[in-house]
Amino acid sequence: MDSITVNAYAKINLSLDILGTLPNGYHEVQMIMQSLTLHDTLTLTRTEENDILLTCSDLSLPVDEKNLAYRAAASFLKHFNILSGISIDLKKKIPCAAGLAGGSSDAAAVLRGMNELFATNASEEELAAIGVTLGADVPYCLFLGTALSEGIGERLTRLPAAPDCFCLLVKPEAGASTGQIYKSYDALEPTGVIAHPQTDLLLTALRTQDYPLLCEKLCNVLEPVTARLVPEVDTLRRTLSTLGADGVRMSGSGPTVFGLFSDEDTAEKAAGHMKAAGYYNTFLTKFFQPDK
Repeated sequence: MDSITVNAYAKINLSLDILGTLPNGYHEVQMIMQSLTLHDTLTLTRTEENDILLTCSDLSLPVDEKNLAYRAAASFLKHFNILSGISIDLKKKIPCAAGLAGGSSDAAAVLRGMNELFATNASEEELAAIGVTLGADVPYCLFLGTALSEGIGERLTRLPAAPDCFCLLVKPEAGASTGQIYKSYDALEPTGVIAHPQTDLLLTALRTQDYPLLCEKLCNVLEPVTARLVPEVDTLRRTLSTLGADGVRMSGSGPTVFGLFSDEDTAEKAAGHMKAAGYYNTFLTKFFQPDK
């Protein structure tokens, strides 16, 4: 095999909780993650030269060590002492800096694809050990589906598949850096204004396939923080609720807001409304579950 094409799936957080700060400065998290059918596509091709060539459909993105897909390829080649090289063609669809793990998912797809392309037969755990050095979301993006993510994101537990529904993503143009958001959270959390997820009830909703309970208990501790920096987050939440979403929340550190819909027609009309309102980064997608 000389070439392989792999998908890199977006994710949302059905919940995001911060339990504290670890001695190394990282935040200890507890999150319920869900993959989406929205995805980037990467074509990986073996080359004789001992180098990495990355091309990307989004010309605003770097194609060197600043890109997680490039760094994933470099880490893989080094870890397995592979002397040949790799060419990566990345077709982007997941918006960048959106709280949807686009970069982490690209890195995970590179690790997964190169493992097959070079027949290294590494386990998911070995790939995750490489992935966590690239970013905290990379192990989950290898894992996929519905999962509980703990620690800094490296401890993963597979959960029952979330109830089937439609997921409308809307990303505003404005944004804020993840570092700035976490720093603002650290300052705001002691004031007691941040509501934390009821993770046990969300887990019950997944076990019992209770869609209304799932929608009711969606929670993200970073949402009020990001909303102070990007007020449009609150505007989008109110708009999606008005358009008939059963549950609305921000994903990750934002600023993307998602709405869950049980009715396809309502979801499509809501998507059309947001696009007509000028939200270019609007995507109607569904939950994705890997074949395991």
